[in-house]
Amino acid sequence: MRKILSQKFIRIIKNKEKLEKILDINITNRGKEINIDGDPENEYIAEKVIDAINFGFKFAEAISIKEESFIFEIINIKDHTTKKDLNRIKSRIIGKAGKALNTLETLTNCYIEVIDNNVGVIGNPENIDIATQAIISIIKGAKHGNVYAFLERRQPKPIHDLGLRDKK
Repeated sequence: MRKILSQKFIRIIKNKEKLEKILDINITNRGKEINIDGDPENEYIAEKVIDAINFGFKFAEAISIKEESFIFEIINIKDHTTKKDLNRIKSRIIGKAGKALNTLETLTNCYIEVIDNNVGVIGNPENIDIATQAIISIIKGAKHGNVYAFLERRQPKPIHDLGLRDKK
């Protein structure tokens, strides 16, 4: 049994039945304390999903941790900069009307949220590394164009079948 203190426990209680069915666990709550009971593996995955929901991700994005074997990682902005103006750094990550954040999500195939002094990322383990490098580069002051070029170079190349191979 795992215990989690949740600030956004209402979102979890609202989706309690879906979480219990999808994650194969039992959820009980006592105020802001949420108890998870089930197999150890399911408890671990449920803890990650609930952490993602608490962080601010949508339910569908958070549940993809279980369904698509994604992982959830948090990047603390203060760990990568000595600048005091954190609002400016967060603004660089989000961009004008969310355009930079949307571009990062598209190029990395990850879900990204910025809350307080943290950036949350949900995605494939391979894509998480690339997304983390890109976000840290933006935090350290790299130009957005250079970061996007880095992400485009790291995209997997599509395989074109010209019909020249023999079919087995």
